[in-house]
Amino acid sequence: MAEITIAGIMRAGAYSPNHIGNDAAIFNAAADHLRKRGCIVNIYSEEQFIADEVTEPVIVNMCREMKSIHKLQELEQKGALVINSGFGIENCTRERMTRVLVGSNIPYPESLIVNTDEGVTAALKKAGFTQCWIKRGDFHAMHKEDVSYVRHPEEAQEVLQEYFLRGIKRAVINRHLVGDLIKFYGVQGTPFFFWFYPFDLGHSKYGHEAINGKSQGLEFDKEKLRAICQNASEVLDVKVYGGDCIISPEGDIRIIDFNDWPSFAPCRQEAAPHIAKCILNEIKKRK
Repeated sequence: MAEITIAGIMRAGAYSPNHIGNDAAIFNAAADHLRKRGCIVNIYSEEQFIADEVTEPVIVNMCREMKSIHKLQELEQKGALVINSGFGIENCTRERMTRVLVGSNIPYPESLIVNTDEGVTAALKKAGFTQCWIKRGDFHAMHKEDVSYVRHPEEAQEVLQEYFLRGIKRAVINRHLVGDLIKFYGVQGTPFFFWFYPFDLGHSKYGHEAINGKSQGLEFDKEKLRAICQNASEVLDVKVYGGDCIISPEGDIRIIDFNDWPSFAPCRQEAAPHIAKCILNEIKKRK
């Protein structure tokens, strides 16, 4: 397999809040497994990728910069194999993700998609929203303030105004779900799937896990969780994925976030060979 040459595009540090080291570690681990299988993997920064032409026929990436995403999409349209797809990465931006998941009947919180300069208090009250989450709709979260928990519609209006003043034009408002918060990781086309309770293990990016708090160990169908996440990865077109869901007291499962190629921090060594396998499987499909 030495004839297979792959461009590996690292994620820019600005898009790895509190996880720069973890993101680099899983990416390098997957690249090492590809090299062990005879591939040549040339590593580029996201900045280098934006500035220069990449000629490798296969691109493995953790890109998040919008210029990178659009460049990936252009290369895909020209015939390059790109994992994760630039179109899939863009699908994980909040507004687009919400529309795709809801439109595909993936279990997801009741939501409103709004302009940040509009009045939402009446609409939230009419929908019966009290506690809810406001999330920037146009992009991936880069700062703690891009995801905000609010306790009532009036507070939601205040936070939306802050988003507007920060230049964020669109937002998604999710109804807050009571239950156990679970974080999951998966790789399409492989047996790999891992889930855990992030608050219990002190795993956090912005500290929002404290809102749902310590898990209650609520019963739920583990195979159904995997099936829902796999289905979401397919409709979003993201082969290496992770995210968060809430298990209700009744055992219902709802995805609240879905990410393209997360850090896999608690299961990196287990995940890396499966990521490499997924990439090689996609290469074989092209032959």
